Amino acid sequence: MEAALGHAAAPPPASGAAMAVELHDVSISFAMKGQPVYKAVAPTSLKVREGEFVAIVGPTGCGKSTLLNATAGLLKPAGGHVTVFGTPLSGLNAQAGYLFQQDALMPWKTALDNVAIALEIGGTRRADALAQAQEWMKKVGLGRFGDRYPHQLSGGQRKRVGLAQVLVRQPKILLMDEPFGPLDAQTRQIMGTLLLNLWALDRKAVLFVTHDLDEAIALSDRVVIMSAGPEARIIGDYPIDLDRPRDAADIRLDPRFHTLHRQIWNQLKAEVAKTYGEDLAP
Repeated sequence: MEAALGHAAAPPPASGAAMAVELHDVSISFAMKGQPVYKAVAPTSLKVREGEFVAIVGPTGCGKSTLLNATAGLLKPAGGHVTVFGTPLSGLNAQAGYLFQQDALMPWKTALDNVAIALEIGGTRRADALAQAQEWMKKVGLGRFGDRYPHQLSGGQRKRVGLAQVLVRQPKILLMDEPFGPLDAQTRQIMGTLLLNLWALDRKAVLFVTHDLDEAIALSDRVVIMSAGPEARIIGDYPIDLDRPRDAADIRLDPRFHTLHRQIWNQLKAEVAKTYGEDLAP
């Protein structure tokens, strides 16, 4: 891997930092043919400051990705509204980059072209787009793999290309929906450390959805818990007071990590139990 996976220092977000994203009593419902309206998310509020890394956890189907889609402007709330840097969101969130769980790479294009196209569709000249894409390929440790096609790359390598594809646009907000979910545990931890190092370069606001509580604690400044649906809502908000910089694998050995994990899981497990219809309490 070409990219350094060392620890890049990053100061915590200032307490007076501007709000990058605010969800104001956002509720989300879905109309289902022949059935009553499904109320997926009850009125919910959430604030993410500039430079803050916030993870959302909760049971399957609780609306984590739904909230993320509302923040991206892909989904219009049934009630409430979203503001981005103080401006009400109308249409797509142009300030945000979105990394999905599934690869969004074009199989007929090389890795380098897949990154460059993110700039070209915005009007950047091809030569300039390719130059910037190559720099980001180096940053994610794939400088020598630009001529490879997606099918010639491993899952972890494809995910790094996807990360470069999003970051090359220099978004101010990074939205991530289970981005490392398909990867094996070891690769997930490597990707987590790479993400933290790239994030430390300019401290974007991050909203990160995951089912993995370990991953949420290892990466974030705050972990937010959503209740089981329907009418899911935020029921917990835990500051993660682990020192930065961090290694996504090594930080899991810290005693404070395990204390935080127990505290958060004690609340989360009841919501998970509701989803699966069983009591997970000892």
